[in-house]
Amino acid sequence: MPDTTPMTSNQPYLLKAFYDWIVDNELTPYIVVDATLDGVQVPQQFVKDGQIVLNVSPSACVHFELDYEHLSFQARFGGQPQRLYMPCYAIIAIYARENGAGTVFATESELGNTETTTAEPKAKAPAKAKSKPTLKVVK
Repeated sequence: MPDTTPMTSNQPYLLKAFYDWIVDNELTPYIVVDATLDGVQVPQQFVKDGQIVLNVSPSACVHFELDYEHLSFQARFGGQPQRLYMPCYAIIAIYARENGAGTVFATESELGNTETTTAEPKAKAPAKAKSKPTLKVVK
């Protein structure tokens, strides 16, 4: 009988891996944050269409902390230091500024119900034409 214990989200693990990969390749990591979610603390004057794009490179951030629950750091906006905080689930994407390499994270509603209730293989549905995934740079 398969284990039906729900797993934690893989998004924080992937976020950290992409961050490390971008920095290790000497590129500039940027994140896109959903600034409308609870717990997000970012400078609201820079939020556009509910989102904010942030440079999270080591040279742009002070007291950078990324764990499996949140990302926080201090940065200057208009010359004023500000402390930013965002739960990992509020981070929509991470990418390298120089070449756009990175990923967009699916929201829980996009993922749907991922629990499996049986180990039996399901019949395959007819293949649909898949569109190529794209990463859009939001400035």
